[in-house]
Amino acid sequence: MVSFYYWKTIFKLSPLEKSTLKDNQVKKLYIRYFDIDWNVKSNRPFPQSPIRFEENPKEYTILPVVYIKNKVLLNQAIDVLDLAQKTSDFIQQINTKNHISCQEIQIDCDWTIASRDNYLKFIDCFKEISKKKLSATIRLHQIKYFKKTKIPNVDTGVLMYYNMGEISADSLNSIYDKDIANRYLASLKKYPLAVNIALPIYSWAIHIRDGKVIGLKNKIDVKAFKKDANFMLINQRGLKVKTSNYKNGTFYKKGDLLKLERITENDLLEMANDLEENSATMPSEIIFYDLDEFNIKNYEKDLFEQIIARF
Repeated sequence: MVSFYYWKTIFKLSPLEKSTLKDNQVKKLYIRYFDIDWNVKSNRPFPQSPIRFEENPKEYTILPVVYIKNKVLLNQAIDVLDLAQKTSDFIQQINTKNHISCQEIQIDCDWTIASRDNYLKFIDCFKEISKKKLSATIRLHQIKYFKKTKIPNVDTGVLMYYNMGEISADSLNSIYDKDIANRYLASLKKYPLAVNIALPIYSWAIHIRDGKVIGLKNKIDVKAFKKDANFMLINQRGLKVKTSNYKNGTFYKKGDLLKLERITENDLLEMANDLEENSATMPSEIIFYDLDEFNIKNYEKDLFEQIIARF
C-alpha cells in the first residue's frame, strides 16, 4: 500500500497532490502535527510549528506524527511522564478542533544511546496515556545495533531509508548512498520488530563556501538557477556562483558552490530491490517522504506503483 508523509505546517492539498493520492489509491496520510524542541530560557520542552488545517482531510485515515528532537530527551532534568501527557493532550486538541479521529500515532525521534532510557520511558508512558496503536521511526543504525539502542514498545516501526550520510562538501549524496546502506541491510532480517519502509522523494542543495557547508536549501528551483547568469552548471550535481549576488533572500558569493542532492527514479527502484531482498517479511506499507507538488512533479506518474510492485 502506498502512503505519504505530509510535512508542511499548513494542510491544504494542491490539485496535483490530490490527483497523486487518487491515482495511487492512497488511503492513509502521515501528517506531521508538531515538533518538540527544548526552550533554553524556560528550561522545558515546547511544541514547535503546529499544523494548521485549511481543509479537512476526511477522505483519508490520518496518522499524526510528532517529531521529538533528540536534545529534548538528552536533558536529564526532563519530566518524561509530563511530556508524554502534554504531547497526547496537544494531539487530541488538534484532532478535536479539526474534527479528526485517529487510531494510531507515530513518534519520530533519532534517539541515541545517551537519550535511549528517556526515549523508551516516553514511549511506554505515551502508549499508556494515549490508548492508541503506536509506531516509531527507526534508523539504519538502530536496526543494526538494536541490542544497544533497544527496541521501543510500539506496534510497528518505520525504517527511514534516507539521510544516510553527513551533509558535507564531499561528492557523496547524503540522502542516499548504496555503499552506506549495504553496511546495514543484512541486519534487517534479524530485527525483531515488524517494519514498514519510508522512501525519499525530496531534494535539496547544500550551499558551500571555501570548502565548508554554510547552509541547506530545500526545494530550490534548479531550472531558475540554470537560467540565472550569476550561476553556472559545473556538472549534473553542482552549480558554481560566477558573480556575487542575492537570490531569494540568500547571499551567494563568487566561487560558492551549490551541491545538488536528489533521488532519481532508478535510485528508488534500486532501494526497493535491495530492501525486498533483505527483508524478513514484506512491509504492509511504503511511505514516501514527502507529499509536495515540488517533489511529485520530478517523477513519472506510475513510479509509486512500480516501487510497490517490487515488494
